[in-house]
Amino acid sequence: MRYKIAALVGSLRKDSFNRKVAENLIRLAPDNLEMEIVEIGQLAHYNEDLDTDNPPAEWSAFREKIKTYDGVFLFTPEYNRSLSGVLKNALDVGSRPYGQSVWDGKPAAVASVSMSPLAASIANHTVRQSLVFLNMPVMQQPEIYIGSAHELFDENGKVIEKSEGFFKQVVDAYAAWVEKNIG
Repeated sequence: MRYKIAALVGSLRKDSFNRKVAENLIRLAPDNLEMEIVEIGQLAHYNEDLDTDNPPAEWSAFREKIKTYDGVFLFTPEYNRSLSGVLKNALDVGSRPYGQSVWDGKPAAVASVSMSPLAASIANHTVRQSLVFLNMPVMQQPEIYIGSAHELFDENGKVIEKSEGFFKQVVDAYAAWVEKNIG
């Protein structure tokens, strides 16, 4: 069976290391995963007052799109010892209105990516806290803390050979996680 996976990238920067990691995992994904980046930068900040019978069009489009995916792979930078606002906002928009979350039951994985050797580990665990509440089974192993990210890619954004094996291990483990939680 082939599974559709949404990749959410929490960094909007043009040359984002999080986006490069996502793109490389998409390239290395096994045949049973169809992964694609779902853009989140266009989502207006969540405001319950706007979540009426006629919510903002980008919220409705995002919610409907996420419903078509079997799983979610999240990529987070660390801003001020937490996740990025844009990633948290996407989780909030998709989780509302209360009781209508588009995230419920979707198998997830979290990769944290940073130039720091600390590898955005606090952001990784902060994202995981939200996913527990959203009832998303989160892959435990391998843990995906990617530090010193500025040293991992060639001039075309492709992961360097010595790190490609880890990237392949990650995406293969996630494919097995999805299969276990859906299949």
